[in-house]
This record gives sequence, structure tokens and C-alpha cells, in this order.
Amino acid sequence: MEIPLFLLNVVLHSGGRMELRVFEPRYMDMVKECLRTNTPFGVCLLAQGAEVATPESGAGVPPQVPHRVGTLARIADWDMPQLGILNIVTHGGERFRILEHRTQPDGLVRATVELLPDPPVKAIPGDYARLVPMLRALIDALEDPPPQPYRFYDAAWVADRWAEILPLPMERRQEILELDDGVARLDAIYRFLEKS
Repeated sequence: MEIPLFLLNVVLHSGGRMELRVFEPRYMDMVKECLRTNTPFGVCLLAQGAEVATPESGAGVPPQVPHRVGTLARIADWDMPQLGILNIVTHGGERFRILEHRTQPDGLVRATVELLPDPPVKAIPGDYARLVPMLRALIDALEDPPPQPYRFYDAAWVADRWAEILPLPMERRQEILELDDGVARLDAIYRFLEKS
């Protein structure tokens, strides 16, 4: 499967919600194509390089290099408040692993990816049960909550929502994204909260 990538200094989790302000020509073209064909694009945390980069950036500017695991983003809503700026709301879908990537002349990075299986649904272990009512209260208070359905019974889903809400370093969020076990993700969240 080949997809275009949106490379950011942020992590999108499966089941999450992310708003993006699109103004670079390469991403405007990508979003228009995704809207036209009703296809997703990939969101990846940058391992190297800057979010805003163009082919004209010149020598000495490091290339954009993504982390190998990212998340498919599906456009749920969009708005163009002014010419040349597109606001989109995306919902996080399946995780993927990049097999290879290349940069087009316009600066857009495209990748051949393999989809990763969702972590098996696991119940919330007793030690972490108190995280669920806390998360419910936080989500109820959010102006822009994550998309439904809510899965408060699923360790991976609960961990992903906490990862979005907590002020975790992006590298830590990336590590949580890459974990294939929901309870392991929840354990990472619990340990962060204990230290806070």
C-alpha cells in the first residue's frame, strides 16, 4: 500500500482526533486528492527535519525523515476560512509501518507501508481501573472530544486517549504508539502519572 505522508512534530493515535491547518502547496494538493478519492494519508512523527520544508529550502537543510510507525488519518471535516488555508479535522485509523519512502520534487513524502494489526482488546487490569472514571470526566469536559465509539473497556483505547491528553514528550507518545499490547501502553501511562 502506498500513501502520502504528513510529517509533523506530533503523534496521532488510533481512535484519536487531530485538527490540522494546511497551507503548504504539497499538503494542499495531497488533501485535495484525499478528499476527491476518499482515501487516507499517513501521519508520522518527524525523526529528523522540520515540519515546514520545501524543495527551495536550499543546501544545509536536513531532509524530512519520519519515524517508521505512523497512523492513517481520515478526513472527517474541512473548511477553507480564506484562500490558501485549509483547516481539516482528521480521525486516527490503523497504525502502519513504513517499508520505504521517497520525497517527490514538490517535497511531499510518499511511503510504501504495511498495516499493523490492532492490539487485541484487553480488559483494564484492576490496578489501572481508576484511570477510567478520570478519563471519562476529562473527555466529557473536552470541547473537541475524540470520535465515538468510546471503548472505556479496552486497555489500548484508554491508554491512547491518556497519551493524547497528558503532556507527554512526543518521543514517549511515539513509543506508546509502537507498543502492540494495550496493557503495556496503559502501564506506560500509569508510570508517567506516578512520577508526575
